[in-house]
Amino acid sequence: MSKEMLNALDALEAEKGISKDIVIDALEAALISAYKRHYGQSQNVEVEFDRKKGNIHVYAVKEVTEEVMDSQLEVSLKEAMTINPAYEIGDKIRFEVTPKDFGRIAAQTAKQVILQRVREAERSIIYNEFSAYEKDIMQGIVERQDSRYIYVNLGKIEAVLSKQDQMANEFYQPHDRIKVYVSRVENTSKGPQVFVSRSHPDLLRRLFEQEVPEVYDGTVEIVSIAREAGDRSKIAVRSHDENIDPVGTCVGPKGQRVQALVNELKGENMDIVEWDEDPAIFIANALNPAEVTDVLFDTTNPKACTVVVPDYQLSLAIGKRGQNARLAAKLTGHKIDIKSESDMAEFYEELDRQEAQADVSEDTEVATLEAEQTEE
Repeated sequence: MSKEMLNALDALEAEKGISKDIVIDALEAALISAYKRHYGQSQNVEVEFDRKKGNIHVYAVKEVTEEVMDSQLEVSLKEAMTINPAYEIGDKIRFEVTPKDFGRIAAQTAKQVILQRVREAERSIIYNEFSAYEKDIMQGIVERQDSRYIYVNLGKIEAVLSKQDQMANEFYQPHDRIKVYVSRVENTSKGPQVFVSRSHPDLLRRLFEQEVPEVYDGTVEIVSIAREAGDRSKIAVRSHDENIDPVGTCVGPKGQRVQALVNELKGENMDIVEWDEDPAIFIANALNPAEVTDVLFDTTNPKACTVVVPDYQLSLAIGKRGQNARLAAKLTGHKIDIKSESDMAEFYEELDRQEAQADVSEDTEVATLEAEQTEE
């Protein structure tokens, strides 16, 4: 524990970026525990590391008292004054108690402290590196899986892909290369933990940014995404340049751009629709490929509407198991009730009939009241 120790700390600082002062502070604290464990718990000791020579000294700290009750913690005023006449009651005196074989214990402790600090530093470096990728996509290799997770190797760390973050139409095999969305990065007691997803809607957003330069530079904006991962998605886009068609740009020549994403997501269908500031137009676009005749908003709830479609378009508008209507509702943020034109015609006929009956009833009541007034 001399120059070799100092050289090791200097190398650690240079290679790993771990401050020598931090390691020495941790080492001194660990050596106090080691001393108490081997030579007596009750002593109040301090450990001092000589930062020039690398030597270690252990001191027992005792308080000056009139009468000594505990010789390990106290020293009498009379004895203290033989050391230095200036000592007074309440002063602290340090007595060196470095054991002869303490070098061996110190070496073992130093090794443990340094290894621990190296692990902590490496964890910190990995956490900082991967937290920069949070909300972004990375390419990884499937390593293995258990009952809870699929483990994806991202290089310096193994990320976890939970069941809800997997796509229902995908089967993952070891050595498969997949693109994943880094949903969150946590710094746990066991080290950094990276959670990734294949089902997150923002995976689509990042894939479009990679595939479509206009989306990456912000000329075309993805306003909202509704996704049922592995099956179907709807993406609402708008252009900040009137000369650029946002839907055509995202689809690409002969559908090449969107097809690249469909291939990456193993055949997930995608509807790219144009966003509009008029909610009625936006809702009509969101129900693509169905044709919409009219959009009627609820006067009591502006986020609810009834969409009227031709009779032959009703099943297409609703979609298989209600999927088209469900995704359109997620995409637009509106509660959507879809009715056919014939259903709406019947509804209006019934409404007219009720109003006519109400008018007849009102006329009858007025006639009866007039007759009663005449008799009187």
